[in-house]
Amino acid sequence: MRVFNGLEEFAGAVGEHLGYSEWYTVTQEQVNTFADATDDHQWIHVDVEKAKQGPFGAPIAHGFLTLSLIPALAARTYRVENLAMGINYGLNKVRFPSPVKVGSRIRGGGELLELTDVPGGKQAVTRWTIEIEGETKPACIAEFVTRMLG
Repeated sequence: MRVFNGLEEFAGAVGEHLGYSEWYTVTQEQVNTFADATDDHQWIHVDVEKAKQGPFGAPIAHGFLTLSLIPALAARTYRVENLAMGINYGLNKVRFPSPVKVGSRIRGGGELLELTDVPGGKQAVTRWTIEIEGETKPACIAEFVTRMLG
């Protein structure tokens, strides 16, 4: 876990890799819960037996489930202290190069691309690469935009 003592110290990390989260296992229960929350019950996600016969040989996590894990993986990678709050502001680019099979372990690695002034704080753009253990292609690459308010 990389810890920054405030936004000024964080600004010094622009252009740097921030580190990696620990490995995280994606479970079928989590995929089913996400399917219920988003009303996306496509068989490749929730029908375990049919998915075993499908194109991936196993059920896979929703791409948006993988994407939604970025804030949690980021919180396990770095922290900026002395903030009033941080909020998700948006995404610039998102790609899903490889599916995450249920039971796979993933981790996030982040790079601070830019940090700009906004009223009350800073806006950070970080590029997150979600790796799948044992795979050459990542599950997700996304530019994540957050507002860090002091």
